[in-house]
Amino acid sequence: MAKEIIIQNIAALKSHSSINYGIKTQVETFTEKLFYTLFDTNASLIESIDELEMLFRKISIISCKKPKDLCESVWSQFLEKLPSVLEMLNQDAEYILENDPASNSIEEVYLAYPGFYAIAIYRLSHELYCLDMLLFSRLMSEYAHQITGTDIHAGATIASPFFIDHATGIVIGETTVIEKHVKLYQGVTLGALSVSKDMKNAKRHPTVEKNVCIYANATILGGETTIGKNSIIGGNTWITKSIPAKSIVTNTTITEVKIKELK
Repeated sequence: MAKEIIIQNIAALKSHSSINYGIKTQVETFTEKLFYTLFDTNASLIESIDELEMLFRKISIISCKKPKDLCESVWSQFLEKLPSVLEMLNQDAEYILENDPASNSIEEVYLAYPGFYAIAIYRLSHELYCLDMLLFSRLMSEYAHQITGTDIHAGATIASPFFIDHATGIVIGETTVIEKHVKLYQGVTLGALSVSKDMKNAKRHPTVEKNVCIYANATILGGETTIGKNSIIGGNTWITKSIPAKSIVTNTTITEVKIKELK
C-alpha cells in the first residue's frame, strides 16, 4: 500500500476526535510545579503561584467544558483551596511519621514516601474534580499513578489524616469514602462489584470508617459495603459484605510447612 494512502487512512481514523496530547505533559509539569510550590521551603511563592496560574489557564483552554467566564474563574476557586489542602497534607505527613517505624524524619516523608505523594496529588486533584474539571483532575491522578503505582480516583472522599504504606498496587475507586485515621498497605483494592455504565452516578465503592487498618492485598468491593470503625482487615482477604465495628477479619487459608527428609 502506498504511503499516501496509508496517511489518508490514518487521517480518516483520527478525524472522529480532537485530542490535544500536549495537555498530558502540561498537566504533568503543573503537578510537579504545584508539589514543589507547596513543599519546598526555597520556593518563591509569588513567582511560583504566578507560573502555576499561567500553566493552569493554558490547560483550562483545552480541558474546561464550561462557558468561558466560568472557566476563567476556576483558578481563583482552586487557589483559595490550597491552604486548607496543605493543612490536611501536613496532618497526613505527621500521621505517617507517627505510625511507620521506618520513618526517620518528617523531611523523609515529604521527599521519599510514594504514599504521601499519592495522597498529595489526590487531595489537589480532588479539588479540581469538585470544580468539575474532570479531565484535568484525571490527568493529575493518572500522573501520580504512573509515578507511585497508586491509583486513587480524584472523586474519592478521603478524610485527614490518612496513611498509605509502601503504596504500590493500591486502587481506590471514585465513590470510595474513607474516614479519619485509616491505614492502607500495598496492594489494597477498594473497588466496585459492577462496572455497568448505568451505575455512573451510583455509589459503587466501599466506605471505610474511622481507625481501620487494611493489610496488604485485601480486596473490598461494593457501594453498600462498609468496614466498621476500629476494625482490622487482614492480608489477602476478599470482602463484599459489610463488617461490624471492632472486627478482625483474616484469611482462613492454611499454609502448611513440611520438613524435607534427608536421604
